[in-house]
Amino acid sequence: MRKSQFTDEQIIAILREAEQTGQTGEVIRRHGISRETFYRWRRKYGGLQVTEARRLRALEEENRRLKRLVADQALNLQVLKDVLGKG
Repeated sequence: MRKSQFTDEQIIAILREAEQTGQTGEVIRRHGISRETFYRWRRKYGGLQVTEARRLRALEEENRRLKRLVADQALNLQVLKDVLGKG
């Protein structure tokens, strides 16, 4: 997945700016983001504080790492079953 050019802090600041001014279209144009990106950010980060967003990002990374680990283990088990089953 592509890395965002915006940090969590910047995303939250953009969302707060749009919330305070009420001019979503102007905020989107000024920051050069698409409407879809803005609303995706709002679904994901809406109402979060910066520390909560950092924790969310850390948990997502840990989840990705653990899923990869489980997939590797499942592959190793399958290989062992194939080797032992044929032997």
